[in-house]
Amino acid sequence: MMQPLIVAAQRLSEALRAENEALARLDLNSAAALALPKQQASDAFAAAFDAANRTNSKAVGPDRAKAEELAGRLRDLGAENRRLLERAIALQSRVIETIAGATRPAGPGTYGERGRQRDGRHQPLSISSRA
Repeated sequence: MMQPLIVAAQRLSEALRAENEALARLDLNSAAALALPKQQASDAFAAAFDAANRTNSKAVGPDRAKAEELAGRLRDLGAENRRLLERAIALQSRVIETIAGATRPAGPGTYGERGRQRDGRHQPLSISSRA
C-alpha cells in the first residue's frame, strides 16, 4: 500500500518543482497554468496518505528510505513554493497599486514658495473660521 503513496509523493514533488521554477522566473502565467496540476497532485497525495493510514501501511526497507527522502523533498519544495508565492503576490500587489495610483485624479496639490501652487488642478483656497 506504500507504493501508491510514493508515486503520489513523486507526482506532487514534480508539480511543486515545476511551479517553483516558473515562480522563480516570475513567469506568473505559467505558474497559474500549473495550479490545477498541483492541486490534483496534492489531492492524490492526500488520498494515498489517508489510504495508507487506514490500512496501517508502514514503509520498510527500500520503501522507507524512499519515503523519507520524498518527505524531505516535499518539505523543502513546499517551503520554497510558499516563499515564491508570497513574493509573486507582493509583486502583483505593487503592480496593482501602481496602476491604481496612476488612474487617480490629481489632488489639490501643494503650495511652494510665495504661495504659488505646484501641482494639481485646483486653484488655491483659503478658509478662515472663528468660533
